[in-house]
Amino acid sequence: MGNPFTRFTRHAPRASTRAGGAPRSVRGRLVTVAVCTLAGFMITVSAINARGTDLRSDRADSVRELVATQAERNEELRLTADEMRAQVDELTTRIQGGPNLSDALHEAGMDASTVAVSGPGVRVSLNDAPLDVKPGVDDDALIVHQQDIQAVVNAMWSGGAEAMTIQGQRVVATTGIKCVGNSVVLHGVPYAPPYVIEAIGDQDRMERAIEESEQVEIYQQYVSAYALGYSFERVDTLDAPAFSGAIGLRQAERTG
Repeated sequence: MGNPFTRFTRHAPRASTRAGGAPRSVRGRLVTVAVCTLAGFMITVSAINARGTDLRSDRADSVRELVATQAERNEELRLTADEMRAQVDELTTRIQGGPNLSDALHEAGMDASTVAVSGPGVRVSLNDAPLDVKPGVDDDALIVHQQDIQAVVNAMWSGGAEAMTIQGQRVVATTGIKCVGNSVVLHGVPYAPPYVIEAIGDQDRMERAIEESEQVEIYQQYVSAYALGYSFERVDTLDAPAFSGAIGLRQAERTG
């Protein structure tokens, strides 16, 4: 009879073998290629969407972390602007343009708030309600908001303020006040309460303008109801440092 397995082996289809000797069909090859292609496509799509960042949301920066990072960047830019302004001032002093040029430069600096100013003025302080005050209302009613600070600022300007600072920073035409959580961001720097607004100018006019302001009156109603902080005082000498940031004004039109 010979070898009993001869007929089965002879009539079986031929199959390719890998290094280990195991047969591999055409269908298996196609499945392997398809899986590899799909995996490569998914990896490529993920890389494009991620753009080099972490896709996991639990590791995304919070708003406060972003604000803190930007605040550091703003501080670096401010220092750079200070250095450049010092160079400009040095070059300006070398210009032999006579007193007329000096007066014009000083007046322009006053308008742009890039000249330090000292003189009598008023100081207003705003503060959140104490932590132990819980009248059963929304927490937003217990903190100072940007509109509260803006109300005092507007009243001071209308009262003839010549120069103004918030938290020691010079206020200019492009100054924006923004709330981020329970802090206020000014020129890219976050500040916690109390918020101190100082203005140099006619004390009587500014005090009267603050007393007549409807927005300030609304804030004072919250002071009475929820114990928010408010204080007003006249100061014999206030110092308003020169603004050292970038004005960022591209176009302006005079009205009136």
